[in-house]
Amino acid sequence: MAATYDYYRIFYFVAQQKSFTRAAETIGSNQPNITRCMNNLEHELGCKLFVRSNRGISLTPEGERLYSHVALAVEQLRIGEEELRKDCSLEQGIVTIGTSETALRLLLLDRLTAFHRQYPGVRLRIINQFTPQASDALESGQIELAVATSPVSHGQNLRETALLSFREILVGGPSFYQLTRERHHLAELTEYPLVSMGSGSSTYEHYQLLFLTHNVRFRPDVEVTTMDQVLQTVEHNLGVGFVPEKYAALALAHDRVRQIKLEEAIPERKIVLLEDRTRPQSIAVATIKRMICGTEPAACDQK
Repeated sequence: MAATYDYYRIFYFVAQQKSFTRAAETIGSNQPNITRCMNNLEHELGCKLFVRSNRGISLTPEGERLYSHVALAVEQLRIGEEELRKDCSLEQGIVTIGTSETALRLLLLDRLTAFHRQYPGVRLRIINQFTPQASDALESGQIELAVATSPVSHGQNLRETALLSFREILVGGPSFYQLTRERHHLAELTEYPLVSMGSGSSTYEHYQLLFLTHNVRFRPDVEVTTMDQVLQTVEHNLGVGFVPEKYAALALAHDRVRQIKLEEAIPERKIVLLEDRTRPQSIAVATIKRMICGTEPAACDQK
């Protein structure tokens, strides 16, 4: 019969303490039981592990060789147990989140700040991605959670939870302030340069569909990769562009841009949480997920 882990664990402490009695005290057992276990281990391995004398216990050459392996294994298990304890108590760990810039700015940063304040030992890896990229990264296991902006398309293994609704407005810089005097139709925008997030983003997809619904061709003159760049490009009069109303609040307040009102309603968009329902979540991921959900944690716990 192969020796059990308990035998090797007892052997480790006997070798360290050089005494059956002290090893028994360390483990919380008794000396006769320790002696019996070590006799069984020697019998199973077919060799003597200890030299017993009036001065105590010492290891035989075979015992020394075994101890070098057992000590390494026991120490690795101890380290593993300690790491697991810290993970479970959120003293350490790492969470990888993919997010669109809009979702990061409008919602995620505040929630992550609260999480980091409460659990400073947990490291965060934030990857800035267009919504389609974040969805693909989640399905392939590259990230553990995604916080993205609608529209979102994903496979059946992903679960989507709505977190926040927001509206976008059309804004223009000083060279386009004449457009703010009256309402305009989407069709009229084809006469002016249009700034947009680039192809492959959910924002591009959203406005492509909106324009198509009104029989207008969506063809941006300037494509950028972040919402910050949309606003900055508009402020520098390279065109007009759609940005979240909250995002543009400071620029509007300082008259760097002005809202251009439209006859057509701009559909509301959402920030959503995406998670892979087929993969188990660590305690750190489950905890940060509940904090991202904010005041409605039950919504994130639905199956």
